[in-house]
Parts: sequence; C-alpha cells; structure tokens
Amino acid sequence: MSRVVIIAVGSRGDVAPLTGVGVALQQAGHTVSIAAYTPFADMITQCGLGFRELPAKLELATDGAEVQPMKGLAVFASPTGMRALGHDILAAVDNEPADIALLSPFAEMAGHPWAESRGIPAIGVRLQPLSATRHFPPAILGAWSAGAAGNRGAARMGAWLVDRVYGKVVADFRRELGIPRDSTRALRTQRTNAKWPILHGYSPLVASRPSDWRPGLDVTGYWWPADSGKWTPPVELTRFLSAGPPPVFVGFGSLMVTPARAEQLSDLIGQAAARAGVRVLVQAGWTSLHVADDSVMTIGDTPHDWLFPRLAAVAHHCGAGTTAAGLRAGVPTIALPAYGDGPFWAARLTALGVAAAAINQRRLTVDRLAAAMRTAVDDPQLRDNARRLGADIAAEDGAAQAVKAVESRLHHTT
Repeated sequence: MSRVVIIAVGSRGDVAPLTGVGVALQQAGHTVSIAAYTPFADMITQCGLGFRELPAKLELATDGAEVQPMKGLAVFASPTGMRALGHDILAAVDNEPADIALLSPFAEMAGHPWAESRGIPAIGVRLQPLSATRHFPPAILGAWSAGAAGNRGAARMGAWLVDRVYGKVVADFRRELGIPRDSTRALRTQRTNAKWPILHGYSPLVASRPSDWRPGLDVTGYWWPADSGKWTPPVELTRFLSAGPPPVFVGFGSLMVTPARAEQLSDLIGQAAARAGVRVLVQAGWTSLHVADDSVMTIGDTPHDWLFPRLAAVAHHCGAGTTAAGLRAGVPTIALPAYGDGPFWAARLTALGVAAAAINQRRLTVDRLAAAMRTAVDDPQLRDNARRLGADIAAEDGAAQAVKAVESRLHHTT
C-alpha cells in the first residue's frame, strides 16, 4: 500500500485528531508517519504511528518577569517564524518516503513546495472552516457576519494578506527545493482551479458544508484522537470522581495568558464553584490554572474521551478539539471563548442548544460563571439536547471518510 506523511503543526488539539486519521489509514494497509512538535512524540508512537520531530521552539516573549503570550504568538506567525517552522518541517521529512502528504494549515507554506518537489499529491486537513463563503467569514476571525459580500470579501482579503506577507518565505522554500518560482497568488489560483482537496474534520451536524463552497472542500465528520490503551487515571482523580456528584470541568487548553491573569482566572473559578455549589475539575493546561479546595481538584493532561463522559458539564475556551470532545461526550457546555475560532464554535454550540451560556473571557465574572454552572447542572432540556446530539455525532465516521478521500486521491494520481 501507500506511504502517508501527515504534517500536523499546532497544539495537542490540532494534532490528536490526526492520530485517529493516521490509525484508520494504517488499519487500511497504509504506512503512516506524523511530523509534529516534540511533546507529542509519545501520543503518536503509542498509537503505532511513525513520528518525525518538529523541535518545539515556540517560546513566549517576556518583559522582565512578565510573560507576554500575544508577543510570542506574533513571533511565531511572523515571516521569520514561518521560515523557521518551514525549515523544521523540511528537515523532519527530508528523507521520509512518501506517496501522499496531508497538510494542516500551518504546514502548507513548506508542505506544498515539498510535495511538489517530490511529485506527490497533497490534501489539506483542517479543523475549522476557513474557505470563502457567503454564510460567514473564516472561523478564525470570530462569530460575526458582514453579509454575503462582506463575508466572502473577508476571506479573500485574508488570503491576499497571507500571500502578501509570506510570499518571499514560500519563494525561498521553492528555490531551496529546486522547483520553479511562482507567486503565492498564482499558486493559490492553480490549487483552486485544480479543485485541490481539503478535508474538514468536524461534524456537518455542528457546522454544515456551505452550499457555495467549491468542489473539493468536504466536511467528513469528526476525527477522534486514537486510543493507545496505555493511559491509566491517577488514583486521586478516580477517588475525586467517586466522592460525590459528577463535577463540572473547567479548562482552557492551549490558551496562553500571563501569570497574573492565570492567578485571576483560578481565583474566579474557585469562587464561582463555591457560589454555584458544584464540584469542579480544573485542568491546568497552558494557562497554568490552579485551584485548591475541598470541592475543586486541579488536574494535568487527561484524555477528554475518558474524562468528559464522567462529568456534569464542560466549561472551556471552545478550541476545535475540546469542543468536539464535549459534544461527543453528550454533556452540556459552558462556552468561554477568547479569540481565534473559539467565538465561532461558541456560537454554533449556542445555536444547537447545548450551551448553558457563552461568555467571552473578557466579560467573565464570578456571578456569570456560577450562574452558567447551575444552569448546566440543573437544566434537563439542555442535558437532553447534548445527549441526543452526542449520539448522532457518534454515528458518524469521519476518519473512514478521510481514508476514502486519501485513497481516491492516490488512485487519481497513479
């Protein structure tokens, strides 16, 4: 069979779903390697997949003792940062045998030239809708609408800006790989005209495929992280779960904040839990939350597919992966988005009737969080909506659809 290389750039929520796709491809007889950041090596290899290391170089900018998360992200997303990332990608897959490449969004700048230099096809893999449609702007821009023309214009402007900012970066990759130089705009047009395939790993029940998307843009259903079968819950966690009613989960995943904001959020969560009279599990995450109380436990990295079905509700930043896990578990959500695609998914959860509240983190208060916790625990209609949607989503098989798309692409290029 074929050799598949998946280049997955991002946090755990960006990488973990692609392990499920990788395992499905491997079960179909293909050989699969995933290039991802260093911390995800065990997650990938324990699933039986090959791992190719992208050194985890992203560091937060600092002003003295104060961490500046947005500065760190700005450095990562700058042309210099994307050039460094691209070189890491090319080094990781330099000697990797490949018949096809699956590229996450941040992998495309180096991934497209690399695949072209190898003479192999590529497929885009995304966890949120980014392509132009009249229905909404790209999901990473939030949950607003400027009307049909404005929404499509926002996507076109975003694509123009990306091509403008990173044009020289892409040109340098093409030169280093020995393939003809062309403008990023022309290359994008070529991919569009060729109906370059992009798979979207979320449920059409949650965000349906826009009717005006071009052919080649498909929504497959969710891709679930592969289960290595090697995780065992800590005794303290199982003891806490069995010591009382199901708790409410609070976590912000890969969201990065300053130490002062982390302390503020931790205090707010503790007060809200006490005011609502509910037990709470707090996940430290990249935010470094910590709450110590008889009815509150702080935990580290814990598989959401194991944890979430044991909870009363989940409060989170609405990253694509955490949103998916909460929906799959069939429990109500408290949407606490901050930026990026969080507001988009929060709006979808609200429209689907599975969110007790949607509170932007800038407006988060003890009273608002406590009220949302009580609603999530007490509202039977909300719980019923979440259970029904979770069951419907569980009936989908997004990974199988991704396998079909990969094999179709391989068939048409041989």
